[in-house]
Amino acid sequence: MRGPTKMLVMGIVVVLFAIIGLASCAGKESARPPAPIRIAFVPKVRDLPYFQAMDTGGEEAAQQLGVDWMSQGPPTVDPGAQVAIIRGYIAQHVDVIVVAPNDPAAVAPVLAEARSKGIHVMTSDTDAPASQRELFVNQATAEGVGVALTDALMAKMGGAGKYAIVSCGESAENLNSWITAQKAYAAVKYPKAQLVDTVYAGEDPAKATEMAKSLMAAHPDLTGLVGECTTSAPGVAQAVRDTQNIGQVYTVGVGTPQAIKPYLSDGSSSASVLWNVESLGYLTAWAADQLATGKPLAQVNKVSGELPAVRYNPDTRTLLLGDPLQITSANVDQFKY
Repeated sequence: MRGPTKMLVMGIVVVLFAIIGLASCAGKESARPPAPIRIAFVPKVRDLPYFQAMDTGGEEAAQQLGVDWMSQGPPTVDPGAQVAIIRGYIAQHVDVIVVAPNDPAAVAPVLAEARSKGIHVMTSDTDAPASQRELFVNQATAEGVGVALTDALMAKMGGAGKYAIVSCGESAENLNSWITAQKAYAAVKYPKAQLVDTVYAGEDPAKATEMAKSLMAAHPDLTGLVGECTTSAPGVAQAVRDTQNIGQVYTVGVGTPQAIKPYLSDGSSSASVLWNVESLGYLTAWAADQLATGKPLAQVNKVSGELPAVRYNPDTRTLLLGDPLQITSANVDQFKY
């Protein structure tokens, strides 16, 4: 092979090698992992120990799964502020938005907006069942929480007497479902007990304390108080402590362990009914990753070593963390939040 023919063949070989090299580079480029999935959590209120514990669990799961977890909540239980935060995450086009709604009806339109833009939407801790949410991560059934709270209080009240509930947000779906369950269960199991009032303190512990004091003043024969959320549980116990009614008015509630610990110690609170909040956050991040990657949920899911059998109900599209726990002075130090 001589002259121009040889040069032509060599040129073709060079071009072929260049094409092969470009194809190889393209293959390497396509094999690169995509950007990490971004999960945005919008709690009811920022800076509460309860939601901080959820964040801890969510961040732990995110590190293990290789996804990004971000969290931003409003300073108060303001549905409008929650909607504004969700809109901000829509503008960032995150992959999944998870919300614990203060008002399910208020967040429904903005969740529909997120879905229309291809963003997955979930609820956790609190549901918005009439919205376009694709999944709800539930900490415990309403019946489970309602029965546990009622039994814990009635054990101290002797199954009879007057009691009142200090709840938080009037529109909070989870709190209202627990109260409904408490009323139904108490009517059958404890017919000699009388619920005299239900009031709402938002997420303000000081307001919960003042409301509890007002309830005790209005009903001098009151012997029980329920703090329905993690701010009103220590709030009602503080009211009993302030009025020197320890041993005369008993309180139970849904309180985070370290916030309720001082009240368990002096008897102003008898028990807290809760769940492992960090595990709830972990399950939430895991579920969001499943949703974003299109992985189907089984009836029973092995999420982690600590969550080996999480049940899924396809009819309600709900993952259930498990049964509620009763936190007392005997086990409170098992929890660091």
